[in-house]
Amino acid sequence: MTKVRALVLERQHELALRDIDLPLETGPGQVKIKIHTVGVCGSDVHYYTHGKIGPFIVNEPMVLGHEAAGTVIEVGAGVTHLKVGDRVCMEPGIPDPNSKASRLGMYNVDPAVTFWATPPIHGVLTPEVVHPANYTFKLPDNVSFAEGAMVEPFAVGMQAATKAKIAPGDTAVVLGAGPIGTMVAIAALAGGCARAIVADLAQPKLDIAAQYQGVIPVNIRERNLAEEVGRLTDGWGADVVFECSGSPKAWETIMALPRPGGVIVAVGLPVNPVGFDVSTASTKEIRIETVFRYAHQYERSIALLGSGRVDLKPLISETFTFEDSIKAFDRAVEARPDDVKLQIVMD
Repeated sequence: MTKVRALVLERQHELALRDIDLPLETGPGQVKIKIHTVGVCGSDVHYYTHGKIGPFIVNEPMVLGHEAAGTVIEVGAGVTHLKVGDRVCMEPGIPDPNSKASRLGMYNVDPAVTFWATPPIHGVLTPEVVHPANYTFKLPDNVSFAEGAMVEPFAVGMQAATKAKIAPGDTAVVLGAGPIGTMVAIAALAGGCARAIVADLAQPKLDIAAQYQGVIPVNIRERNLAEEVGRLTDGWGADVVFECSGSPKAWETIMALPRPGGVIVAVGLPVNPVGFDVSTASTKEIRIETVFRYAHQYERSIALLGSGRVDLKPLISETFTFEDSIKAFDRAVEARPDDVKLQIVMD
């Protein structure tokens, strides 16, 4: 164990920048990474404000942060695809490679997954971390550290688009224009959708999403979403509906949005169980898919960023220094309507 400076969630509502003991010995198959940029995720903020997410409870001090990019500074035995000096981003969830879920290719739902900044696993808001090389991915020269730190949330969008089985020319509806909703819309467009109707209550977030070609913003304070979808699809409905808000109310009327034979992809996580219209889902033969994090999406996400087809830079609202990490989290708690992604630069 090595004593290093980190942003530590001491308990609910209490953050501290202080020294803490963390494991930093680079073993076989691992790399040590100097962290450059870390994104502030909604789950980090939720642990800060609520002290728990479902069964994951902060019972002891925990380092926050799981959206990260940096530079390899040490390579463990057996690692051949990375070298010192490589710019990388890291997939934060490490499964048991021998679990049944992993052997089925669904490693994200392996109950044994250890995930940065999910109790009791420490996160990466600290200058250096050690990580398995197989979950560390080299960034193209034209992809910045800031964009590299966006790969993690973008991978959620990619997982959703993949689960939707998009066909070229599809029309998508995205409920929620937060960071994940907007990245889902971007991934859906990259995956072949001709347009993505993005719905939200906050006009500033819709304005940010509308910067992307193919996004049609709908402020549901002002317009009826089902009527707008009907108008835009000649009464047929959307091919794909992504529920990204996590709002229970979204499920009350969601069945009016997809076409017969369409698909609903549940991305947002309501705090409590929700009910939905099974009868309409059945008579329209709606397919329902679910998303939990992602699997096998990092390389695809990085490839899209490197190709120039996807630009996530407009989603970065503000960047803070490591010394101002607590300010960054307090800003995130404010949930300003024109904030999408806040980031912390360690250097």
